[in-house]
Amino acid sequence: MGKIVIVDDDIDIAQLVSDALEDEGFDTQICSESNAAKAYILENAGNIDLVTLDIMMPGMSGLELCQQIRSKLDCPIIFVSAKGKTIDTVLGLELGADDYIAKPFVVEEFVARVKAHIRREKRIGQTDDDGIIKVGDIEIHKGSYEVLKNGKPVPCSTREFQLLEYLMENAGKVLTREQIFSHVWDTEFGDIGTVAVNIKSIRDKLDPTNEYIKTVWGVGYKFIKAH
Repeated sequence: MGKIVIVDDDIDIAQLVSDALEDEGFDTQICSESNAAKAYILENAGNIDLVTLDIMMPGMSGLELCQQIRSKLDCPIIFVSAKGKTIDTVLGLELGADDYIAKPFVVEEFVARVKAHIRREKRIGQTDDDGIIKVGDIEIHKGSYEVLKNGKPVPCSTREFQLLEYLMENAGKVLTREQIFSHVWDTEFGDIGTVAVNIKSIRDKLDPTNEYIKTVWGVGYKFIKAH
């Protein structure tokens, strides 16, 4: 089905996840040390379908590793982060990660999230839709996965693009966190808090004053039509 690289210095967890993914038909590679992981990923970048990175690694952290490999990888990167490490998670998304999974996690959830990312990535690869969505001075190009603000590119991860696309397609409408998670993450498993983390990352890139994405307290979010 695909090649997945698991970067984690906890061998027991890495092996447990590897076994579960291989039971689903995936080919896995475990890397327990960051420099070795970097070398393997860069050498095999074209054949890798997804990478999971533990943030807390000895030596070079998962954040540093992500920063060094992101430009060479087109596939999704998922961070594995201890609960409560919101700052690290947001930083990871800003460095180009597509998602995060909080530790401790249920293995079935981990596998479901990986499969959802790969399903979505395959659909992206098959699309030839160059449709453009423009709301105010924000413009997104579906075919090329580009985001522009006043004509200037805004770097976004695949997940951030998908989230922004969904919000802009429904500009002016209030979308609940549950609606967003179900549509964008394409799974019933996972931490719904990842919606807020990704929203913050997008806001920081578009406008930290939150001019574009408004929080509707107790409900969810909406993209403002006029600016």
